[in-house]
Amino acid sequence: MSTPNDPRLYDVILSPVITEKATIASEHNQVIFKVALKATKPQIKEAVEKLFDVKVKAVNTLTRKGKFKAFRGRPGMQSDIKKAIVTLEEGHRIDVTTGL
Repeated sequence: MSTPNDPRLYDVILSPVITEKATIASEHNQVIFKVALKATKPQIKEAVEKLFDVKVKAVNTLTRKGKFKAFRGRPGMQSDIKKAIVTLEEGHRIDVTTGL
């Protein structure tokens, strides 16, 4: 078990996703985080519970594969991104608009 100040928890959860879709999900007790590509669902659950002191009901993950895009006329490759949709138990909330 790790403590709330364990730096490994911050290696799992990279940042919250703040979009219109994520705001709509927050009304259904869900929070979306950008996570490490190698992070597993149990690791994500533990990190969220320890960092934010909440109870997690479920964790769903998705990996968006990187793609080729042109940036100022130059071809480039976007990185792969893994997101976690964390569903919280009733009565628990995370306000991602404020800092940790």
